[in-house]
Amino acid sequence: MALRSGRIKYTNDLPIYAAFDEGAIAYPGSLHADVPSRLNGMLVDGALDLSPISAFAYAANADKLVLLPDLCIGARDEVISVVLVSTAPPALLDGAEIYVTKESASGRNLLRILMERRYGVKPVYIEDDAPIERAREGKAALLIGDKAIDALLELPNGNVYDLGTLWHEWTGEQTVFAVWAARRDAYERDPEGVRACMHALTDAYTWSRGNMERVVARAQGVFARPEGFYERYYAKLNFTFHSAAQSGLRAYCRELRAIGAIAEVPPVLPEVIGVVSR
Repeated sequence: MALRSGRIKYTNDLPIYAAFDEGAIAYPGSLHADVPSRLNGMLVDGALDLSPISAFAYAANADKLVLLPDLCIGARDEVISVVLVSTAPPALLDGAEIYVTKESASGRNLLRILMERRYGVKPVYIEDDAPIERAREGKAALLIGDKAIDALLELPNGNVYDLGTLWHEWTGEQTVFAVWAARRDAYERDPEGVRACMHALTDAYTWSRGNMERVVARAQGVFARPEGFYERYYAKLNFTFHSAAQSGLRAYCRELRAIGAIAEVPPVLPEVIGVVSR
């Protein structure tokens, strides 16, 4: 039976999935596109067999999951698509209201880590269906994905704080916002099927690296941006789950434990042998 797989419904996933959209590579399973928070729930609840999952959701549910190799979504420093919009600096937001997207778990918890651990403040977080509208009204807001890019391009630069940059300045580590994981029962039932899906995903990423102009064209067809934007954006992102990314994930999980968001730090080394040569 074909494995049920997820994909993130933002332009940041296109370097992984564009080859399937272009018909260049066949994916050996079904693909369901959704926002990260819903993919998290579907994987944990059993509606998906494997999927990208937010780093926080993986950390909170690692006992049910098998961490897969080779791929992640993160950044070495600036991430561009995970931002805090605020007219006041982060260090002055103690007790302030911050409107937060319902679509992200990793970004929300990274913001909490930065506020509490780096700046020593505790804002009040308010879930909102359209936090970019609050940002446009001059209120503090956490935005992710394409709405974060909208804010970056629309709002004054001094009011937009890149969470990847804030994290890297503080820790020296990379960010990892999503990893690929399979449900443990799905992997035990069909390990070769899971490996075949990961082979296809890594082949698709290799294809994208050689066909970036087609990836950019597809992204422009989804959300038109200024010329050169997507080339810069994709160059900033990191899609390889190498040792530096694993170190960043480990540091993030340690900080999650420090703020009481998880009970223990999960394994950050993939259980499945990688399919990309290091």
